[in-house]
Amino acid sequence: MQTDNQTTMYDRMISALEGLPDVTKVKPTTVRTVTPLVGASQTFIVQTVRQQSTGDHVFLEIVDASGAIRVVLPPAVADTIARQRGALSTKVRSKVAKRVMQERKDRGEEIGFKKGHKTTRKRS
Repeated sequence: MQTDNQTTMYDRMISALEGLPDVTKVKPTTVRTVTPLVGASQTFIVQTVRQQSTGDHVFLEIVDASGAIRVVLPPAVADTIARQRGALSTKVRSKVAKRVMQERKDRGEEIGFKKGHKTTRKRS
């Protein structure tokens, strides 16, 4: 537990970025999740702050029945999350494209470009 004399990493980082000219931030967003059947809920407050020289800091507050936790994700972690999300999107697109192509083959559709079906342009 923190005493009045102690300042957390969260507090230090958020105050260090406040008011700097090279900092852009978005409004905090609150997300509430409820686990079905159990009924346990959690509240997340997320705010991303971009400093031109260092990158994106993600400030995360998690509130549940056991209390509150405040965490700062540094730019390296925020970049990793963004990179992994992009990689997942690429993999999902690839899987879907392969499935669609197989379905087209199974239906007997001809796949690919046919020779001789070039469109001709009218010249004026």
